[in-house]
Amino acid sequence: MNRFALPVLAVALAAAGPALASSASLDPPSSASGYVARLLINEAPFPGEKGYVSVADSQGCMLQILWVLDSRIRHIPGGYRQEQVAAVRTSDVLDVITAGGERGQCDGFYRDAQGNLRTVPRVEERLQYLLKIANEGKPGKFATLVNYAQGLAAAYLKGGVEEADRFAGIERVGPVRVTGRAYSWMTDRDCYSPGGNFVKIPNEQSGSLGGNRFFTLKELQ
Repeated sequence: MNRFALPVLAVALAAAGPALASSASLDPPSSASGYVARLLINEAPFPGEKGYVSVADSQGCMLQILWVLDSRIRHIPGGYRQEQVAAVRTSDVLDVITAGGERGQCDGFYRDAQGNLRTVPRVEERLQYLLKIANEGKPGKFATLVNYAQGLAAAYLKGGVEEADRFAGIERVGPVRVTGRAYSWMTDRDCYSPGGNFVKIPNEQSGSLGGNRFFTLKELQ
């Protein structure tokens, strides 16, 4: 071996260090934090995609989706059973995400026959595309959104949601008394609705974020 090979290689790697560093990264999909982060990214638009408004709007969407998941576990309103709100009885956010299987309440997120966390191919394909853009050139909006989702998921699994729930204090939607908090979200189109006792949170109450419409619940007397 050339005795200069290792020193030269070390210099080359040191010079290339900043270029080799990733601007954005995610935990493995088999981990709880990586799985939750993938859901948040899957549900929020990135620059150039339909529904994208701004980084702040997409971040707000991710945060409120996380609040929906948490509310389905820890904030079941009086008169309701968890199964009515979350389609499952559990204290595990992963059970909420995967309830109903591949085409369940979080479309494309499910457990296989062995209980392993899975996503359909389109989820990972888009994710790899977003990561590729996020890690090209200087850190920008894509890297900011990817890292926000991962940080939000990791922090939640350690200690819950730290940021405020913007829907927590809603008491009325028009003439209808509601429970406060959001318990569902769907693509923001008039033809989409979870039905039942879910009540659409209107624009004047910030009910549309990241191309998604959020829904609270009718208060039961």
